[in-house]
Amino acid sequence: MMRNVLIIEDEPQAAQRLQTLIESLLPEARIVSKIDSVKKAVKWIQDNSAPDLIFMDIQLADGLSFQIFEQCDVKSPVIFTTAYDEYALKAFKVNSVDYILKPVDKEEVAGALRKLHSLSGSRGKSEEILENINQAVKMLTKKYKTRFVIKVGEHLKSVVITDILFCFTLEKVTFAKLVDGRKHILDFTLDHLEEVLDPQQFFRINRKYIVTANAIQDMVSYTNSRLKLALKTCDDNDVIVSRERVQEFKDWLDR
Repeated sequence: MMRNVLIIEDEPQAAQRLQTLIESLLPEARIVSKIDSVKKAVKWIQDNSAPDLIFMDIQLADGLSFQIFEQCDVKSPVIFTTAYDEYALKAFKVNSVDYILKPVDKEEVAGALRKLHSLSGSRGKSEEILENINQAVKMLTKKYKTRFVIKVGEHLKSVVITDILFCFTLEKVTFAKLVDGRKHILDFTLDHLEEVLDPQQFFRINRKYIVTANAIQDMVSYTNSRLKLALKTCDDNDVIVSRERVQEFKDWLDR
């Protein structure tokens, strides 16, 4: 039963509307506090017992609410509210964490409460919700590379990420293939690149290739439930999505 509810929201009217909706949907609920900043939220969570539920706006006056998770141990399930669906698309949809787009609608709040109730029926499920939130936080707060400095003869050149079609290894050397058809050596392994490249833009299809969606000219079914790709400006006729990555690859393309 959701008795104690914390609201973290920096717009007074939005906080009041949310409180009204919560009280109408959960008559037994008590709003323990309404907080408008990351700093105040961290202090409140550190100084008080964990509420049964937190409604948390993503963008607060002093930063993103994800910073709260980095600074203290949030033990309560969270329903996020946001006016920016780009955040939801990047994290919560992927990780099945509930979110509500503003302006807040009563039916959406009710639906989020029902979902949260169904997920939090056991300790294991509650821990799963918090793990999903942590994964979403990591996804959005991690900073990925936006450019590489490469060597061209005796000169250095800055290459922006958007100019890269795909990266690959050949004889233990890593290359980046650019939209202009040129390839350049990168001082990274593919494993390292997988860590520093935005997974929204790049996908590791096998041990030899990391690709962008823009690089793909054609896809065909291949033996053993694999996929064969034709990549722009690529002479390799055996660019294969490994079987264990096929479904994840399709989901990545279809997001």
